[in-house]
Amino acid sequence: MVDKNILIEELKNYFGFDTFKGNQEQIMENLLAGHDTFVLMPTGGGKSLCYQLPALLMEGTAIVISPLIALMKNQVDAMRNYSEENGIAHFLNSSLGKKEIEAVKSDIVSGITKLLYVAPESLTKLENTEFLKSVPISFYAVDEAHCISEWGHDFRPEYRKIRPIINEIGPRPIIALTATATPKVQHDIQKNLGMLDAKVFKSSFNRPNLYYDVRPKTKDVDKDIIRYVKSMEGKSGIIYCLSRKKVEELAETLRVNGIKALAYHAGMESAVRSENQDAFLHEKVDVIVATIAFGMGIDKPDVRFVIHYDIPKSLEGYYQETGRAGRDGGEGQCVTFYSRKDLDKLRKFMQGKPVAEQEIGKQLLRETANYAESSVCRRKSLLHYFGEEYDADNCGNCDNCLHPKKKIEVSDEMCAALETILAIKEKFRSEYVINVMMGKNTPDIQAYKHNELEEFGSAEKRDEKFLNALIQQGIIAGLIDKEIENYGLLKVTEKGKSYLKNPEPFLMVEDNDFSDTEGTASPSEGTSAVDTELFSILKDLRKEIAREHNLPPYVIFQDPSLEAMATTYPITMEELKNIPGVGEGKAKRYGERFVELIKRHVEENEIERPEDLRVFTIPNKSKLKLLLIQSIDRQVALDAIAESNGMELNDLLNEIESIVYSGTKINIQYYIDQTMDEDVQEEIEDYFRNSDTDRMSVAREVLGPEYKEEEIRLIRIKFMSEMGN
Repeated sequence: MVDKNILIEELKNYFGFDTFKGNQEQIMENLLAGHDTFVLMPTGGGKSLCYQLPALLMEGTAIVISPLIALMKNQVDAMRNYSEENGIAHFLNSSLGKKEIEAVKSDIVSGITKLLYVAPESLTKLENTEFLKSVPISFYAVDEAHCISEWGHDFRPEYRKIRPIINEIGPRPIIALTATATPKVQHDIQKNLGMLDAKVFKSSFNRPNLYYDVRPKTKDVDKDIIRYVKSMEGKSGIIYCLSRKKVEELAETLRVNGIKALAYHAGMESAVRSENQDAFLHEKVDVIVATIAFGMGIDKPDVRFVIHYDIPKSLEGYYQETGRAGRDGGEGQCVTFYSRKDLDKLRKFMQGKPVAEQEIGKQLLRETANYAESSVCRRKSLLHYFGEEYDADNCGNCDNCLHPKKKIEVSDEMCAALETILAIKEKFRSEYVINVMMGKNTPDIQAYKHNELEEFGSAEKRDEKFLNALIQQGIIAGLIDKEIENYGLLKVTEKGKSYLKNPEPFLMVEDNDFSDTEGTASPSEGTSAVDTELFSILKDLRKEIAREHNLPPYVIFQDPSLEAMATTYPITMEELKNIPGVGEGKAKRYGERFVELIKRHVEENEIERPEDLRVFTIPNKSKLKLLLIQSIDRQVALDAIAESNGMELNDLLNEIESIVYSGTKINIQYYIDQTMDEDVQEEIEDYFRNSDTDRMSVAREVLGPEYKEEEIRLIRIKFMSEMGN
C-alpha cells in the first residue's frame, strides 16, 4: 500500500498536478491495495490517470486492454511525454512489424515498460499469451469496458473473451473503466469480467458546462451546419455522421465554404486517418467530420462543439460523443439534428441480425427517440437514463429549459396509465399500453382480451404522442419503471401505487413535434432572429402576388423562406437566390418585388444588415441535380432513376422536391400516369389547390389513409412545378 502523501508527490512528479480530481485518489488506493475496481466516470473526468499512476508505482507491467489502435497510439504518446524513457509505454497490435514487436517485448522483459496497451484480438494470439505468462504483471485495466455488454453502445464480441484469457495468463487485480453505463450495462460488465465483488466508484454524469440542443433535421441541414460552424469561427468541433459517404461529402462541403475541416472514418487508410487526427489535435484544422470510430480517448480538452448530423443509435453513444465537448470545463455545445426518417433507416440496418440483437437495438433506438422528442429538461432525462436523479426542474443550459413549454395538469391521465399497466399485469411495453388506453382493437389486444378491460379506451381522446410523453414523464417522476433488460416492459413502482391511492396534481409538458421535418426548409437563423415586422409585410406581399396568380400563397414562397428573408435582408437578386427554397427560377419569377420591399424596409429603418451567408455546394450535388433533370426529361421511371443512383425512392423525391422548390420546372406527369389513377390525381391536386399549406402531415390527415404518402408527394411536386415555377 502506497502512503497517501507519496501518492500526491508522485502525481506532481509524473503528471504535474497538485491535487486529485473527484474520486481518483480513492480509486488508486483501492487498486494499489490489490482489489478489483470498477470506475464509472464521464468523459473528461480523468479515467486514464486512475490506472496510469498506479502502473508507474507498482512492480511489473500493467496490461491495458483497449479497443482502438488510434486510442492506443494517443495514450502511449501521452505517457511517453511524462517520462524520459520512451519504453515506459508500448502498444502491441496488428500495426507493428516483427522487429517492432521484438523491441516491445525486450523493454517489457527488462522492466522498462510499465504500461502495455493491447487490443483483445492481440491478447488472444497464442504467442502473446505465452509471452505474457513469462513476465510479472501488476494488474489488468479494461478501458472502454462498455464494449463488453450487448446493451452498451459499442458492443464488441472479442471483449467477452477477456476473462478467460486473464485466467490463462495469470489472475491479477482488474480495473474496468467506462464513461457510459446504465445499471444494466454495469452489471453485465462486472458479471462478464468475474468482478461482482469489485468496489464501484461512480462519478456524477452531470456535466453542467455542456449545452444540449436537439433541432429538426430539414433538407437545409448542411446549410444550417455551415452557418453554425461559421458562428463558432476558430473553435474546435467534431461533427458525427453515421455513414462514411456522408462524412466525406460533408467534410468537402465545409472546405469549399471556407471551413478548415477533415474527414475521419474506419474505411480510410490508417496513415491518412492518423494524419487527420493529428491535424485536429494540433489545431491545423478546426473541425473533424467523423463516424463514431473517432473520439475514444482523444484527449483534446478544448472541443467547443459536438454536432450529430444523424441521431445516434443509443443514448450511451450520444452521451459519450457529446462528452468530448468542453472537457476543460469551458464552453461545450452539443447540437443534434433529428428526423424520424433517420430512425427508420437505423431500424432497416438491423434487419438480418439475430432477433435478440434486433430487439435490443430497437429498444435503444426508442430511448433515443424519446429523449430527442421530449420537452423535459435534457439533463434530467439523460441523468435518469444512467440511474442518477437530478432534482432541479430547470438546468438553464439546454434547449428545453431555455425555451420551456407550458405545463398542463394530467393527473387523471396519469392514473389511467398506471391502472392500465396494472390491469395488463405489467407484461407489456409502452406502445401496447398506449394502444389499450387509446382503445385500439389490434389483433394482439383482441387475442389477450384486453379490449374487454375497463381501462380499454380510458384515454381515447388523447393521441399517441401525448400518451408517450405522459409515460416517459411518469418514468422520470419515478411512478413507472421501464425494465430495459426485458425489452422495455412497464411496471408500476411503489411510488406509483401510492400515487394511485392519493393522486396529486401532475404537471406535464407535451413532446416537441418532429413529425414533418424532412420536407421543409429551416429558417436562416432560429425564429428569435426574425424581423417580425418585415416578416408580416412579406407575408402580405406574398398574399397579394398569390391572388394575382390565383395560387395558394405557399406556392410563391414558403414561410421558412420568408423567415430567412426577414433575418438576412437580401437586397439584390443575387442575394435572394441564396435564401433557402428560392433559387434562380423563383427569384426571376417573383423576386423583384420582394427585393424592392426589403431594400425599402432596410433604408427606412436604418437596419445594419448581417453579412449574408452564401453556401457553396460541392460539384457532385450539381452533377446529381443535372443528372436527375436529364433523366426526367428522358422520361425514365423514377424508381429506375433511384436504383441506378443507389438511392431509395423517398430520397430521390427529396432531391426532386429540392429542385422544384428552388424554382426549376420539371415534368413528372409520365411517371404519375404510370403509377396513379386519374381520379386519385385529381383529388390530391384539388386538395393542394385549395389548401393554405403544403405540409405533408396536414395533407395526410385531411386526405386520409386511402392515399399513399408517395402519391401525395408526387402530386405536390407536380403542383409546385406547374403553379410556382
